Amino acid sequence: MGEAPVTGIRNEKTGQVVSTKMQKTIVVEVTRRVPHPLYKRIVTRRKKFYAHDEEQTARPGDIVRIIESRPLSKLKRWNLAEVVRRAAQVGTLEEEEKETSL
Repeated sequence: MGEAPVTGIRNEKTGQVVSTKMQKTIVVEVTRRVPHPLYKRIVTRRKKFYAHDEEQTARPGDIVRIIESRPLSKLKRWNLAEVVRRAAQVGTLEEEEKETSL
């Protein structure tokens, strides 16, 4: 009489990729707007999360969705679920000339 595996709803967050300097790891900054506890003014709270990016698809500036997972390292507890929106790529004129000349 085996028990059914517990499939809880995993926590999800959406944020902007701040850094991709590490291998297979991205830093995602999640912003949320909450009322101040005393003054009730809307303030922006920011928090950074380290997420696992196996295929290294995310780039700085992308808007991504991350989901909670088991601890992967000292700081990583999130996995990249999907890239919601790509960042606008700003290239220099010299780079474009090199690509067209090849």
